[in-house]
Amino acid sequence: MDIQTLTYIIVGITFAIYIGIAIWSKAGSTKDFYVAGGGVSPLANGMATAADWMSAASFISMAGLISFSGYDGSVFLMGWTGGYVLLALLLAPYLRKFGKFTVPDFIGDRYYSNVARTVAVICALFVSFTYVAGQMRGVGVVFSRFLEIDVELGVIIGMVIVFFYAVLGGMKGITYTQAAQYCVLIFAFMVPAIFISIQMTDNAIPQLGFGGYLSDGTSLLDKLDGLHRELGFAEYTEGKREVLDMSFITAALMIGTAGLPHVIVRFFTVPRVKDARLSAGLALVFIAILFSTAPAVSAFARTNLIQTVSDKAYSSMPDWVRNWETTGLLGWVDKNNDGKIQYTTGNAVVEKTPVFAEEQVGEHGQRIITNPDMSSANELYIDRDIMVLANPEIADLPNWVIALVAAGGLAAALSTAAGLLLVISSSVSHDLLKRQLMPNITDKGELIAARVSAAVAVVVAGLFGIYPPDYVAAVVALAFGFAAASFFPAIILGIFYKRMNKEGAVAGMVTGLLLTLFYILKFKFDLFGGGTKDDWWFGISPEGFGFVGMLCNFLVSITISRFYPAPPDDVQDLVEEIRIPRGAAAASDH
Repeated sequence: MDIQTLTYIIVGITFAIYIGIAIWSKAGSTKDFYVAGGGVSPLANGMATAADWMSAASFISMAGLISFSGYDGSVFLMGWTGGYVLLALLLAPYLRKFGKFTVPDFIGDRYYSNVARTVAVICALFVSFTYVAGQMRGVGVVFSRFLEIDVELGVIIGMVIVFFYAVLGGMKGITYTQAAQYCVLIFAFMVPAIFISIQMTDNAIPQLGFGGYLSDGTSLLDKLDGLHRELGFAEYTEGKREVLDMSFITAALMIGTAGLPHVIVRFFTVPRVKDARLSAGLALVFIAILFSTAPAVSAFARTNLIQTVSDKAYSSMPDWVRNWETTGLLGWVDKNNDGKIQYTTGNAVVEKTPVFAEEQVGEHGQRIITNPDMSSANELYIDRDIMVLANPEIADLPNWVIALVAAGGLAAALSTAAGLLLVISSSVSHDLLKRQLMPNITDKGELIAARVSAAVAVVVAGLFGIYPPDYVAAVVALAFGFAAASFFPAIILGIFYKRMNKEGAVAGMVTGLLLTLFYILKFKFDLFGGGTKDDWWFGISPEGFGFVGMLCNFLVSITISRFYPAPPDDVQDLVEEIRIPRGAAAASDH
């Protein structure tokens, strides 16, 4: 059976499961919609949390980034997994005991201020919309290749599926759907990794295969370093980033993970405080399965890619090259007219992103790129986001494995997109309408508002997929920076510093968010005069600047708080209460 038919079957089955779960677990109240009724088991919540967090960036893009950047890509592994340790130890149990529906809810009540609540809502929307942009791009990449339909139609199909189970089921539907999606995505990630590990290193455990030996007796990493040297690339195991920038990116990702609103809200869905700790620990185990495998997948894919295409005639390329070429995510420019693919240092095949001529092919049958960069000898353009999805094809694995990977990529993207859409929905319906603008709104009215908000958010998210931004992981890294610079200090100080008042918290969140936003817009999107890598402040990249924003947030928050009165006694008593490690209030909307 061909790849496309198998993909339709496997993706169709998984979509039917997701929709069936949504119908079975339809939310009947705002408590069901926001926190799944507060009765989710730690095991189900652990799987749902892992799926909620292991987005398209983790499944599709992270291994691609590591594959191209080698050692420097380890920042994603260290940052994203380390953040869960912070989350489990410093946030999850305390926020669960506080017993609220949302992160802005906690900040609004802890800082006894609707202004603080509104600022938190704005921060949540910034983080969520930035993050969801990466997920919808991932949906478009999968659909365009494996279902061979237009990216726009693929994104629309994804929107419809997410709309169905997010809007109908709310957190209750999303939780159990995400548990199923975790099973799909981890199976889809591990099966090809095991196959390729056996194929290349004769070891069925990819993590061991990563440090293993190839059939010629050369270690995998030595082989990859040698291939890189031959082609003029820096060695795969050699770090190229400055240590300070590496440290700041890792810290921003780690702290951003602990401040992500769609992950934090998952710990409001369990019955007790100890269940919050347990589900965080289980989530870390489930996440570690994929993250410990990703470096091996990256090395396998990079080795196979170079050996398949480098200095080979285009006419001899396997089908996967032309298949991905049709999506516009891979391209070849025959700069020296020899009919061979020259893959060498630098990726300057095109000026920025390739522009393909409509219905025109070159003399070798390749799609014609109309904006080549002739200043580089490199002839091959590869979008990093295709590496995990193309890996089974590059390794010539069975068609059903290739189709399974497509289903896994969609599960990863849609699970996180649903969680983010719920954050957007609850921020509008609960934190703005119920808590501020329409305090007398009925439970039914709030539920309708939540579903309408989710529907609008689905449409906006779809636009991000149709008009995609940068690489998935790069966009997601910016969202982590926003979360680190805005939420994390306010939550940590709210839990552990009784003296922190509303004036300090609001000033800190605004400072952290605006400073980080300015830096990202300046150096990532060339606004405010733009700038090059040489202009970065202290050599810190936009992906790592969230850590600077966080430090400034802490500094401003603590400084400003000293000029204003301490919080009321009842708020200080509340802070004392949530730090006592026994008992927990039920999640509520008080």
